[in-house]
Amino acid sequence: MTAKGDNVVIRSLTQIGACGLFLLTILAAIPRSLRHGRETLRQIWFVGAMSLTIVMTCGLFVGMVLGLQLYDVLSIFGGTSATGTVVAIAIYRELGPVVTALLFAGRAGTSVTAEIGLMRATDQLDAMEMMAVDPIAYVAVPRFLAGVVALPLLGVVFCAMGVFGGHLVGVTWLGIDNGTFWSNMTATVDVHKDIVNGVLLKSFAFGIVVSLIAVFQGYTTPPTSEGVAYATTRTVVASSIAILALDFVLTSFLI
Repeated sequence: MTAKGDNVVIRSLTQIGACGLFLLTILAAIPRSLRHGRETLRQIWFVGAMSLTIVMTCGLFVGMVLGLQLYDVLSIFGGTSATGTVVAIAIYRELGPVVTALLFAGRAGTSVTAEIGLMRATDQLDAMEMMAVDPIAYVAVPRFLAGVVALPLLGVVFCAMGVFGGHLVGVTWLGIDNGTFWSNMTATVDVHKDIVNGVLLKSFAFGIVVSLIAVFQGYTTPPTSEGVAYATTRTVVASSIAILALDFVLTSFLI
């Protein structure tokens, strides 16, 4: 391995270690941030409710595409009645939490990074420290908690819209019997394995990772416009890689 490659590995490991230490700092500051409950609620609205449009739209079209593709494949084996079941399992176990997390990182994660990065660039964080206001408790923790709370809820909405999209294509368009569509789905989908482990647990883990990366990149960015731009890019790249890698790890344990 070349010296340049060694430097890249060392920088990556340094960033991961610093991010882990930053997580410990955030967890330690959670009790102090309880006084800023209104700020946490505002951030939940900003990263959660304001992301509903893109999450619902993408969930609907993902479900519709799955319904079309699976109907075409299953018709070869005469199993079109299982379209609803396969759509639901694919969305609940994988596509729902993963695509929601990727959308969340691109929409909300970059916004959080840019907002905190601009606070750093305009010396607002330093001004808070001078006024005896803890920027970790007032800025970092509410945004971290907001992402952890909002992402599982968005994942549930995405899955609901995905199943609705599959039903729209399968039943309304392609003519699958409505009773068969729902009965096969409800008989096969397991609440604990597919919904709790597939949707809620994965979305909760992704929420921690994406929120941590977004807050960390914004809080530690160089106080320049170029630094903020690079920080938002790093948030998307690092979050995407972390989501897919963590999804593999979680699936290997939960399957």
